[in-house]
Amino acid sequence: MILQACLNGSRDRREHPGLPVTAAELAAAAREAVAAGAVDLHVHPKDAAGADTLDPVAVAEAVERVRAAVPGVPVGVTTGAWAAPDPRIRAALVRSWTVLPDHASVNWHEEGADEVAAALAERGVAVEAGLFSGTDAVARFRASPRAGSVLRILAEVTDTDPGTAERSARALLDDIGTDPPAPVLLHGEDGGAWPVLRLALRQGLSTRVGLEDVLHLPDGSPAPGNAALIRAAAAGVAAAVGTAACGRRRRGAPGTGG
Repeated sequence: MILQACLNGSRDRREHPGLPVTAAELAAAAREAVAAGAVDLHVHPKDAAGADTLDPVAVAEAVERVRAAVPGVPVGVTTGAWAAPDPRIRAALVRSWTVLPDHASVNWHEEGADEVAAALAERGVAVEAGLFSGTDAVARFRASPRAGSVLRILAEVTDTDPGTAERSARALLDDIGTDPPAPVLLHGEDGGAWPVLRLALRQGLSTRVGLEDVLHLPDGSPAPGNAALIRAAAAGVAAAVGTAACGRRRRGAPGTGG
């Protein structure tokens, strides 16, 4: 089980004044998120206008600054189609990167996912397979020649209704199946983020949180930044790990049947 921090996403500062946009801001946010309990990072490098980009200069600056801030912590980036709609251009940009992230997410409902994943594999960058609920991503991923070689599956629940997001998450997990080809990281967004995160913890799955996914804390109050979100999630992770460990001890205690 890992807790990943998704520091900014495709949002901008109109949505949150503290959103990290520049490489320096991403580095500072990464340092705070790791101190709060994150063990893996997902960032969206931005251009001068604040839009997501796969440009090699922007990717290099973001990855280098974040790595310098948190040495040894894996750093991943997006390859979302909104940054470069033509999959051939996305793949070409990946091949042009001068500084390589540890991993990159590829959304399988987007055209050209296999092509982009192949470019990442050529560069030695691990692939996180983004499987969005409400899309044909799971079917596409199952048919992909890359399905057996991804680092993890990012199961993303797009249902933002807190009353139904958990049900949507369970449906997505059912679609993925009980024997997926890679570990699953389950997460939601906006109103569905915390219900889905709690389900992930109950299921013993990796999860993530950060300003990309949600702008409020579990109690509904505005999140001051990524670190506060990570602290809230990390408390849940610690409780889940402690409960699991306690259960293992009870099962193995003398007189309990071994």
